Amino acid sequence: MASQATTSQLQRFADRVRLRAVRMVAAHGFGYLGQALSSAELLAALYGGPYRPGDDDLVCSPGHYIIGVFAAGVEAGLLDEEQLATYGQDGSALEAIGTERSPAVDLTCGSLGQGLSGAVGFALSHRLRREDGARVFTLVSDGELEEGQLWEAAMFAGHHRLANLVVVLDANDSQVDGAVSSIVSVDPIAAKWRSFGWDALDVDGHDVAAVAAALEAAVASSRPTVVIGRTSTVHGLHVLPADADGHFIKLSADVADAAVAELEARLA
Repeated sequence: MASQATTSQLQRFADRVRLRAVRMVAAHGFGYLGQALSSAELLAALYGGPYRPGDDDLVCSPGHYIIGVFAAGVEAGLLDEEQLATYGQDGSALEAIGTERSPAVDLTCGSLGQGLSGAVGFALSHRLRREDGARVFTLVSDGELEEGQLWEAAMFAGHHRLANLVVVLDANDSQVDGAVSSIVSVDPIAAKWRSFGWDALDVDGHDVAAVAAALEAAVASSRPTVVIGRTSTVHGLHVLPADADGHFIKLSADVADAAVAELEARLA
C-alpha cells in the first residue's frame, strides 16, 4: 500500500484531474464532467502506480471517459495545457468523445462494450511476441457490463489466463437513462468476473490508497484481474446542485467558478 506521502500525492493528482475537467466542461457550459469526478482516484492510482506509458497499453473503453484520460495525461506529461484548452472544439484532436485518433491513449471506443475486446487483443499480442513486461490496462464503466461483447472478451481472457490484462472498472451506477441498478442490475459484479476466471477486487473507488493497493495486487496476479471501484459522479465537488446530472451536466458560469474555487482551495 502507498505510504501516506504517496497517498497525499495521488489525491492531489485526482483533484487536479477534477480541476482540469471542470475547466474543460466550463468552456462549453455542459459535458461529461461526472465521468472525470467518479474516475479521478482510479486514474490517479493508475498513472501514479503501475501504468508505464510507452511500455504498457491503455484502453479507454467508454469514449466519453476520455475527458478524465486527457486531464490525467497532462498531469503525467503526455499532453500539455495548451492542447487541453482545445478540448471539444472543432478540429481539435481532443474531442469530447474519444475517437481512433485520440492522443495519450492506445485505444478508445465510441460504442460501449468494445474496449475490452481490443485490450484482449493487445494482451494476447504481447504474449505471442514474448513481450513479458508489457501490461494492458483497460478503463471500463459499469454500464458497459450490460453489453454481451464485454463478457465474450472476459471469457476469452479468463480461458487464456491473460495475466498481463487489468480492468479498472468505474462502478458509478450511472448511465444516460438513469442509475445502472434501475435499468439492469449488474451486481454481484465481482462474482461474475470470478466465474469467468478472473481475480476481482472490490474497493471504494474514492479511497486512493485502497485503489493503489488493489492495482498492486492486480499486476502481481497470475490471472487477468478486475479492480472494481465503487464511485459517484458528483464526488469531490460540494458546490454542485443536489439534482446535478452526473452523467452529462449543464454547468453554469457561476457553478463553474465556484467549483474551480473549491478545488483550487483544496490544492493550495
